[in-house]
Amino acid sequence: MDTWMYLMHGFSVALDPQNIIIALIGCFIGTIVGMLPGLGPINGVAILLPLAFAMKLPAESALILLATVYMGCEYGGRISSILLGIPGDAAAIMTTLDGHPLAKKGQAGKALSISALSSFIGSFIAICGIILFAPLIAKLSLKFGPAEYFALIIFALATLGSMLAQKPIRSLLSALIGLFLTTIGIDGNTGVYRFTFDSPHLYDGISFVVLVMGLFSVSEIFLMLENTHTSQNIIEKTGKLLVSVKEFLSCFWTILRSSFVGFFVGVLPGAGATIASAITYMSEKKIAGDKGKFGKGDLKGVAAPEAANNASACGSFIPMLTLGLPGSGTTAVMMGALTLYNITPGPTMFTDQANIVWGLIASLLFANVVLLLMNLPLVGIFVKILSIPMWSLAPVIAIVSAIGVYSINSTSFDLILILIIGILGYILRKLEFPMAPLILGFVLGEQLEVNLRRALSISNGDFSILWGGFITQVLLIAAVLVIVVPPLIKKLRKPKN
Repeated sequence: MDTWMYLMHGFSVALDPQNIIIALIGCFIGTIVGMLPGLGPINGVAILLPLAFAMKLPAESALILLATVYMGCEYGGRISSILLGIPGDAAAIMTTLDGHPLAKKGQAGKALSISALSSFIGSFIAICGIILFAPLIAKLSLKFGPAEYFALIIFALATLGSMLAQKPIRSLLSALIGLFLTTIGIDGNTGVYRFTFDSPHLYDGISFVVLVMGLFSVSEIFLMLENTHTSQNIIEKTGKLLVSVKEFLSCFWTILRSSFVGFFVGVLPGAGATIASAITYMSEKKIAGDKGKFGKGDLKGVAAPEAANNASACGSFIPMLTLGLPGSGTTAVMMGALTLYNITPGPTMFTDQANIVWGLIASLLFANVVLLLMNLPLVGIFVKILSIPMWSLAPVIAIVSAIGVYSINSTSFDLILILIIGILGYILRKLEFPMAPLILGFVLGEQLEVNLRRALSISNGDFSILWGGFITQVLLIAAVLVIVVPPLIKKLRKPKN
């Protein structure tokens, strides 16, 4: 009963006129930032953090602003993924795989609307999970150490097997390229320079934004320029702007499954929406089997990652609020906002800082409704982007990409690097190498190495720590089953001659 009393108190904070205006502004800014390729929620929150503090907003209002921007970015990230084939951030990579093919087939409106509905349901389920299960799940996440995270990432990489069905060799090589790129920079343990070619610009490794912009944005520009005579007619038709009830119901169980998985992954500190969207996409692709059209334009291929990454984004607030651990890179920035107000996140926040915690939770529910009502009517406007001639869209993408990349480190080297990566991406795409395994290998590779080294440091080099615990055994067995079972089932289903 205390929970509902606290929640009602939270709504009294969230529905304060000033906080309503702040939430509306946050949702709008977040959507715009999210749809700009390469910026993503971390940059959106980081840009507004000093502004919120400079405006001398109360702590609860500042946190509401940053949280609604975060949610808006998760909604907005799908727009460029679906319409342009360029993911707004890492979590939107999986949405690109089916969202952009749907746009090319004249179903951009359906893809955008199912992604908005999936995002709403995923966020709603996760927020309810925060309200009901925060203390219990916080205790469970405490059991995840470096070895458990290593096993979780192995499981996530194993699910890439779903991607490897069409072009196994190319997909595997693509993932290995991504893993290799994570090794560039200074070794965190030994301080040794790895593959930097004596360039100080590479000491910190390759920025994720630079890699994504090069592989997707710049290579896409090259493809646009190559196909200017044919690309104008590729996506002229937009079809219906909203999914039908039948189409939504066909995706309903996919959305529910993905929402729960995304929420659980989001609760694990550091796991993030990228892993959640990858796991759910692969899982749903396996469930669909030969009947699905994953990778060619399947609504479930949009619904699964969108529900998962929004559920994960909301779920990442649990470790931040209850354990003082960032559930994602964006919540790490938000923790910095709390420290500016001399507030230490932790279990006592639920009682000592009830205004902030429950006001934040209530504002998430409010923002989720606002974002759905804001995004569905704008589907028609978003779809009109497809009517812009490709020859005029290419320079716009180039300018936005250059600004986004240059704004990170303010160095011309990143502009040169994005061009080099873009040429590499163009060559790989012409050779039919899929880009998603490369990006996922890059994102997961760094976490894989860090957690492997931490686990071995704890055990003084004893490798048995990687499979000695119950959780690690479950995850590693699941990874093996993900790889082994589908080919066996396929083989058993083959009719005997």
